[in-house]
Amino acid sequence: MLTLLDFRVRQRDFLLEIARAITEQLDLSEVLRRVLNASVVMLAGQVGVIALRDASGTYRVRATIGVQAAQLPILNAQFRELITSLNEAFDYEVMNAKLEEMARSLDERLRQSYALPLIFAEEPLGMLVIFRSYRGSATPDDVQVLQSFADQAAIAVHNAQLYERIDQERRRLAAILQQSADGVMILDANLNITSFNRALERMTGWRADDAIGKIQDDVIVWTRPVQPDLGAALENGWASKGETIPPETLYVEGDLQRLDGLTQSVAILYAPLFTSSGLLTNIIANMRDITNFRQAEKMQNMFISTVSHELKTPVALIKGHAATLRRDDVVFNDDFVRDYAGVIEEESDRLTGLIDNLLTASRIQTDHTLPLSIGDVQLDQLAARAVERFNTQTTTHRFKLRFPKHFPVVPGDGVRLRQVIDNLLSNAIKYSPDGGVIEVGGEIERDHVRLYVRDQGIGIKDADQNRVFERFYRVEDKLSRRTQGTGLGLYLARAIIEAHGGALSVESNLGYGSTFSLSLPRS
Repeated sequence: MLTLLDFRVRQRDFLLEIARAITEQLDLSEVLRRVLNASVVMLAGQVGVIALRDASGTYRVRATIGVQAAQLPILNAQFRELITSLNEAFDYEVMNAKLEEMARSLDERLRQSYALPLIFAEEPLGMLVIFRSYRGSATPDDVQVLQSFADQAAIAVHNAQLYERIDQERRRLAAILQQSADGVMILDANLNITSFNRALERMTGWRADDAIGKIQDDVIVWTRPVQPDLGAALENGWASKGETIPPETLYVEGDLQRLDGLTQSVAILYAPLFTSSGLLTNIIANMRDITNFRQAEKMQNMFISTVSHELKTPVALIKGHAATLRRDDVVFNDDFVRDYAGVIEEESDRLTGLIDNLLTASRIQTDHTLPLSIGDVQLDQLAARAVERFNTQTTTHRFKLRFPKHFPVVPGDGVRLRQVIDNLLSNAIKYSPDGGVIEVGGEIERDHVRLYVRDQGIGIKDADQNRVFERFYRVEDKLSRRTQGTGLGLYLARAIIEAHGGALSVESNLGYGSTFSLSLPRS
């Protein structure tokens, strides 16, 4: 037969064993389950509840034994009332009354309850409550054991909560890493890949499972040597942590040789990570696709070159004609002076138009707006006057007007719409070098009117049709290289039409001409 001493010794051994298992477990749900099971066994209870305190200070039930799921909302509300009453003024009678009310709502047969606060470093973590169906008294030794158990349970819960927060942060950072638009790669001190996100898979063509474990140089292969090289930089002491100044990041830019044989322009920013003692543990590599940047840079350089040429031509003509008229050794008759003055005026207008286009494009990019002076516009008459002007500029083209009678007036900015029609006619002439018919017509629809300019020129490739309206974009072909232009005309034309609430589009077959169409709302 067991003596009381034997029972106490076995009870304490049992509790120490349970406490040891609890403190070794970091999963919060498992810790709560073990704490609750041990508490119910120790106090011979039928029902057990653990409520934990959240960031807002509210106690919520996190683990139960003998509680139905439907009872949880009521139980949470009762815990809120209990904690509120204890915070206002601690009173044993009030606490016991609340616990009895909680017991009755759970099971009418429950007669006694034990409430053990879970406190760590003087901070409340939660409360453990055990209910049983009979009344009994606890000895001072029982109370001491229970308090020791509650303290160890609080430590276990605290550790599990810390682990849960760390694990949540780890998963959050892993999700950010994987969903980042930039490629992110983590290397160890020997430049072996330990992490490789989805964006990097898209950029390199490598699957993460295949890349992880390989040396960086096996995956990041450049089409030509780049400087600075990561390996050479490490050998030269780049990632050696100084006493006060941390090492700078390392920037590398070049064309990456993808696994599928294609190339891609990328930039990589390397940043070293050290231990507290200054040892290099990892290198974080952030890779960004700079293909569009390279294309934009190329386009910008081309634009600067083109604009410089476009500006230089009228300036040279103006200066040359003005210098001729200023000569003192020649007497010019009135017709000669008038002709030269006309050239100066035309080139000045051309220069002004070019500058206006540049300023307008800059304003659209900056303000995303285009001011309009709205009035009544007769598009068929506007087109007829434009054709009359351009008819004098070519001898190889024949213009045809095709508008229905009683073409409706539309609201719009006449000056801006004339600019659009002039641009479309100018392009039709430039890109049909062999001449042919240029047809300008209109159609009446229910809510819109349509104006089109159709030529019999060289046409536009399918790949270029969506890009001809981009700022500074010019189709790459022999004719384009011989033809003057800044790549702003169609960009501004579309911006003007869209500012009117309309649309500008193109249909073209390579070698068979193009049709540019604009539609404007009738009201």
